[in-house]
Amino acid sequence: MKIPRHFPLSLALLIAVSAVSAHAAKQVALRSPAPRVLCDRYVCANGKGISLELTQKYLGKKAATKLASQGDFDRTEFTFANGVFCDVKERLCRADRYYGADGKRSAGVNKKYTELLFGKL
Repeated sequence: MKIPRHFPLSLALLIAVSAVSAHAAKQVALRSPAPRVLCDRYVCANGKGISLELTQKYLGKKAATKLASQGDFDRTEFTFANGVFCDVKERLCRADRYYGADGKRSAGVNKKYTELLFGKL
């Protein structure tokens, strides 16, 4: 796309960022197809962790085959495609999976997804 010379650069950047942000938000939204089940585009999980059975039920055989091909891994701590991190042992979902300088998870609890996956706080 060619931008006219007189077009303000800041406006062009704003339009580009808005378009990318809107597109990304659509692609990575989590959904809850059943009580205490959360899915992104790749996997589904419940209060026990990432589930091959739920992935196949709600996302199809192709997604389940891809998940199964990942081999053996800890399915009780996981990060969805939108960056939301959930931990079955803590029974919490957080905005991300990162740690702070103090060695503790730095992101706050995501109440919406925690309640959808584990029930009321």
